Amino acid sequence: MVVVQSEAILKDIMPAMMKHDGVWTGIYRHVDTDNQLVDEHKARVECIFPHEGPYAYIQKNLFQWDDGREYRSTLNGVLRDGKLWWDNENFDGCGWESDFGLILLNLNRKDDPGANFYEIICMGEDGNHRARTWHWFKDGQLFKRTLCDEHRVMG
Repeated sequence: MVVVQSEAILKDIMPAMMKHDGVWTGIYRHVDTDNQLVDEHKARVECIFPHEGPYAYIQKNLFQWDDGREYRSTLNGVLRDGKLWWDNENFDGCGWESDFGLILLNLNRKDDPGANFYEIICMGEDGNHRARTWHWFKDGQLFKRTLCDEHRVMG
């Protein structure tokens, strides 16, 4: 196993990202280009910054729908070229931090060729509330947005 002190490096590269450590819960709403609701589900997102090991960031997701469906995933991110990078069966791409502490992501969907999304994560001043927006494109055309309202429950 590769042992990397990635937490210390990430603190220098993306200090605002480190503030997302912990468990977040909230609601994710998907809307079409006419702002009509096409999906809504509850989310539990755990953001982990390992002190050492091959990953600089690990995110564990649990999504739950009112009809009983669930979806779980673990997303492992590595540091490369000053950014966090992901490459799993569903998507690949990277995340970085703006000068103003916004977290930005550019992700390509492997499970839906021609689809990609851009994500913006904004933290409230209290450090316990955040908003995430995803802008989804297919073959260059916007087709939906995801609006995530979350609050920290542990961390």
